[in-house]
Amino acid sequence: MRMKTISIELDKSQIVRILNQLDDSDKLEIFNELRKSLFLKRFNKLLKSTRTNELSLEEITEEVESVRRKRYENGEQIL
Repeated sequence: MRMKTISIELDKSQIVRILNQLDDSDKLEIFNELRKSLFLKRFNKLLKSTRTNELSLEEITEEVESVRRKRYENGEQIL
């Protein structure tokens, strides 16, 4: 059986009114979907904003190892 599709235009206030009519579990489901969608967009934006050619992987590795060594020497290692 083929489903029929319709298109409607809603402004934000109409969407909010519809959302307010939903029970909490449906609201939570929509919230989680939006959160996943927005997280991916925000994460990709963050990655683009932090790209740099100023540091090599070797320099990053050296710094990480240096911090780990200092923490270990000071008894601050994370278990």
